[in-house]
Amino acid sequence: MSGHSKWHNIQGRKNAQDAKRGKIFQKISRDLYQAAKAGGVDPDSNAQLRLVMDKARAANMPKDNIQRALDKASGVGGAKFEEITYEGYGPGGSAVMVSALTDNKNRTAAAVRSAFTHHGGSLGSTGSVSYMFDRKGYIVILREELDTDEDTMLMDALDAGADDMNTSDEVFEIFTDPATLTEVRDALQAKGYDLDTAEVTLFPETTTEVPADKTSQYSGLIEELEENDDVQDVYEAATLPDGE
Repeated sequence: MSGHSKWHNIQGRKNAQDAKRGKIFQKISRDLYQAAKAGGVDPDSNAQLRLVMDKARAANMPKDNIQRALDKASGVGGAKFEEITYEGYGPGGSAVMVSALTDNKNRTAAAVRSAFTHHGGSLGSTGSVSYMFDRKGYIVILREELDTDEDTMLMDALDAGADDMNTSDEVFEIFTDPATLTEVRDALQAKGYDLDTAEVTLFPETTTEVPADKTSQYSGLIEELEENDDVQDVYEAATLPDGE
């Protein structure tokens, strides 16, 4: 699959994010909520929830935090969350989509709009940029300590029902139809692979290079959006100039 690596984009900002442990726990809590809401709060019968719980433990997330997220998903305490997607344009005109999970739509909408406006972008209407993105199942397998070569991994991925695969020194990135993600994930796990990521996400069909004089604004926009507690994911159809 051509195009930039989503995993490398994530890792490009990971060091800065790792310094904000509270933010990491917040994001994991929301992932737990979504997984439990979709497949139930019993990890024995919900493979996606088991995967997120493994991430929570790897991040040393307190058990109380994990339980609170599961309680929200099961309705304990009366908290009700809603998934909302915002579409807009960053400085330079590149498409940006924002996925949020919130218990207060007005608060979240105001914060997202403010971020776009503050950094020289603009919030668009529903459908204004979503057509520029493809939904795909996305699986990441870390290559560290994995005794599998690229050809074997590709064969195993295709046998499991995957559509395509990217390879780098650090990871195998496997792409599926969204409807078959669970099937492919389960098949790979049955073959003994440990998955770092297994999710349905968005990939841009094409990207727009951000003008050099707007890269600082653009980076500020993405950072402010990602730091918002209500924001789950930010999807970008942008590339930065070399050296940025």
